[in-house]
Amino acid sequence: MQKSRENSSTNQIITFGCRLNTYESEVIKSLSGQAGIKGAIIINTCAVTAEAERQARQAIRRLRRENPNAEIIVTGCGAQINPKQYSDMPEVTSVIGNDEKMKLSTYQSIKGQDAERVLVNDIMSVTETAGHLVSGFEGKARAFVQVQNGCDHRCTFCTIPYGRGNSRSVALGEIVNQIRQLVLGGYQEVVLTGVDITSYGGDLPGNPTLGQMIKRLLALVPELKRLRLSSLDPVEIDEDLWRLIAEEERLMPHLHVSLQAGDDMILKRMKRRHLRNDVIEFCKKAREYRPNIVFGADLIAGFPTETDEMFENTYRIIEECDLTFLHIFPYSARENTPASRMPQVAKSIIKERAARLRQAGSIGLDRFYDKWIGKQAAVLVESVNDAVLRGKTDHFAPVCIQNPSKRFTVGSLIEVHLKGREKDELTGVLV
Repeated sequence: MQKSRENSSTNQIITFGCRLNTYESEVIKSLSGQAGIKGAIIINTCAVTAEAERQARQAIRRLRRENPNAEIIVTGCGAQINPKQYSDMPEVTSVIGNDEKMKLSTYQSIKGQDAERVLVNDIMSVTETAGHLVSGFEGKARAFVQVQNGCDHRCTFCTIPYGRGNSRSVALGEIVNQIRQLVLGGYQEVVLTGVDITSYGGDLPGNPTLGQMIKRLLALVPELKRLRLSSLDPVEIDEDLWRLIAEEERLMPHLHVSLQAGDDMILKRMKRRHLRNDVIEFCKKAREYRPNIVFGADLIAGFPTETDEMFENTYRIIEECDLTFLHIFPYSARENTPASRMPQVAKSIIKERAARLRQAGSIGLDRFYDKWIGKQAAVLVESVNDAVLRGKTDHFAPVCIQNPSKRFTVGSLIEVHLKGREKDELTGVLV
């Protein structure tokens, strides 16, 4: 959960979930301020797991106790998929859907005693994603730019298409204008975000691919120093993106794979687009093109029908692909999804399997961190506190610099000699 406050509007924004929500929260701050809303608390929810929604409801109750007179507005995927669960909460003033939250007219319309309490449309009827110019991201070292929204695929465990709608892309010109503004504002690193960014361009004239868009973007904004990508589908990497991975130094050597499982039968029951060997070949090819690349991945523990043998296939793929930065999700049944009607794995087994996956991830991290000790890296400064700098390398490894000899601000790029390691971060000194 992230908090942010916009001085011009004095509205508090609470963000749950993904990088796309982080981007959209900045738009919400701007739009609500322009509409003249002041002193409101806006919760941008996530619905990827039941736990995410539980945390949002818990936060709403706490925020009402702490702010008895504030207007509390709930939006995001949770509000889109199940608006009633939030409108039934006495703490909530207004519920806004994912399409409505990105429109100035919405915030203008919810003011006043006669305003509608619930504004949620049919997200599947939305066919375009409008670009919004965001001037910055309060307190953040890197900027997030939406290039795509929605998803045309229907994985059996996932509710997000019903919160985001079908896939739709942002035109290149709008992306370029946004990134130019952010670079002029001092940002040296930008993350391209979306729900399924490898589907980029299928709805645009000429059907440009993600790789073609990035190639043109980097040519048109040569001042941008570092570019990152959000989660990628391993079987939808186009040839231009492969070429960028091999040749473009500004594209960071850290890719996050939407993997979910390492067993073919489970992947089929999830209705994923890839099989086990596809992921292995993807990682192998990426390393051939860029030997120092590092991978993150999403993995679900205890998907329905998962046997011990199926789980072991997922466990082994961590080492086989040398996956480093893992996001482990204990399977959580989502209402009305096909997976919720499949034979479920016992919660105790899910918990045990998730713990094993996290342990395997820790071993991979240890190996990765140890490899970098004694080397030099460019670090993007993320925080400056009590003479301690913290940031991330281009491989997204966390670094701590104690008592630096120079003063830096959040967002600075610095050269660091990595000398050692403490717990879950590398330690270093300025070069």
